[in-house]
Amino acid sequence: MLGKNLKYYRLRNNMTKKALADAVGISPMAITNYENDSRRPSMEIIKKLAEALNIRATDFLSGTESNLSFSHDKFRKGSNLGSMNQEYIREAVEEYFGRFFQVVSFLGGLKVLQPAPKVKKIPWTDDAEMAAKKLREYLGIPASGPIDNLVEVLENKGILVFFMDMNNPYFSGMNGTVNNIPYIVINRRMSPARIRSTIVHEVAHFAFEWPVDLSDKEEENIATAVSGAFLFPKDDAIRELGYKRSSISRAMTMTCKEYGISMYMLAKRAGICGIINDSVEKVFYINAGKAGWRKAEPDWGIVKEEPTLFEQLVYRAVSEEEISVQKGAELLKTSYESVAKACFI
Repeated sequence: MLGKNLKYYRLRNNMTKKALADAVGISPMAITNYENDSRRPSMEIIKKLAEALNIRATDFLSGTESNLSFSHDKFRKGSNLGSMNQEYIREAVEEYFGRFFQVVSFLGGLKVLQPAPKVKKIPWTDDAEMAAKKLREYLGIPASGPIDNLVEVLENKGILVFFMDMNNPYFSGMNGTVNNIPYIVINRRMSPARIRSTIVHEVAHFAFEWPVDLSDKEEENIATAVSGAFLFPKDDAIRELGYKRSSISRAMTMTCKEYGISMYMLAKRAGICGIINDSVEKVFYINAGKAGWRKAEPDWGIVKEEPTLFEQLVYRAVSEEEISVQKGAELLKTSYESVAKACFI
């Protein structure tokens, strides 16, 4: 367990083995041996490692569920992300779900979770509108209408959701499975609208049975199109915007808030659905770019979603005295006081 934790905290600090070894005064091979659990460092070295990584020595010893099997999807935009960042994301996912499944085991096992849907379940279609309807059906959502809390829908469907903080514009999301249960990981630092579109994008990657001869770029483009059609279905777009529009106006931000989408997505969907022509769409993109929306579009009052299942399970375990308040704080990586306040009157 120490080795796994050491690797996670080293990558979280964006340190190579050599950089950490130099900071502690040992060899890079020693770091490799510690991370592989082939050697155990002395308490003196543990304290130096903790100081170099700006954590407590006890953080190396915190236990998580180890009997887990992960399958991580590839990084389709990984060329710009860098190998160390990719490795860190995978380690962060495994560290998080190690804590998640520990509380699941305290509560009696998988019976406390909703049965997970099968991956690669939806037959392939290259029609984005039809694919979006099939994806809504897969998640038990009506074929049209806004979706208020997308994360809650997924967690209630048995799909695990992890939000992580990563200050890197090249990372938006990833998906995979843990013990054959599908998960998605989302970069919390994105805008509320982009978080929602990325969530759907990642679910599409594991839900559809993609053709083996499809390129990564083609899969990305189709998943993006499905995400737009999923969040703002064609019937809804026509009902909200009308059959024909001669411009994209600021008044449409109310529709953005209702459907949890950006103005860029609204304009794109309006163009795809034939509500606006190419010239109107182009004028919008020019004006939006001048307003600085390409880098930071206003959120239009869209609520930023957050997963809640892990917290709920920990609070339940504490309230039912399956674990202590201190253990709950350790699992959630928060303070004793916040867990006690959440669990007791």
